[in-house]
Amino acid sequence: MTIRILLVDDHTLFRSGLKALLSRQSDFEVVGEAADGLEGVKLAEQLKPDVVLLDLDMPVMRGTEALAQMLENDRQLPIVMLTVSEDAEDLKEAFVLGARGYLVKNIDAEYLVQSVRQTVAGESVMSPEMTSKFVNGIRAKHLSLMPEVKPEAVRTLTERERQILGCLAQGASNREIAKLLNMSESTVKAHLQRIMRRFDFSSRVQAAVYAAERHMDRYLLDGVAADD
Repeated sequence: MTIRILLVDDHTLFRSGLKALLSRQSDFEVVGEAADGLEGVKLAEQLKPDVVLLDLDMPVMRGTEALAQMLENDRQLPIVMLTVSEDAEDLKEAFVLGARGYLVKNIDAEYLVQSVRQTVAGESVMSPEMTSKFVNGIRAKHLSLMPEVKPEAVRTLTERERQILGCLAQGASNREIAKLLNMSESTVKAHLQRIMRRFDFSSRVQAAVYAAERHMDRYLLDGVAADD
């Protein structure tokens, strides 16, 4: 299958180099080029590409405006922002609007080619340096919603509960926690329910963020034994 690509970028030299790079792939075809967001919206509607590589800062119409209009015309169109911006707010806005990916222009050629194929296959893609900003943004959101933890709630934690929170800090599932601590999954769930009630956590994510912020994975011990 040939992947039909639309390039939208106001820098002619960059666009030419990008076209040359992508055209070397036997399954890629650059079907159109636009120098601004408005022209990109029109070409996306006319050409029906399989994927759009869209710059962020452009004249006439900014990339995020073009993104919104393209998706208004075709909700299923895979669009990847390809930009110099490493701003977390730009990243957030693009994904909220419906972008399938966010790539910074300093990525290597192989990563870009792989990302185009992944996007067409239905996956979301992101430059490695943007991943931590994305995760930190999610953490910050959950931290802002965190309930105030009373000191007595912390003092009443048992050793086993601290170990379970330590597992959560590492992103472990209930099954993984049960295996690591030699417990049944039902016992893990019971412990978690008690912890969440005591701390007034509304979700497992809040418990995990709380544990990670306090480095509670230090409570994990090798070879901890018996079921409660």
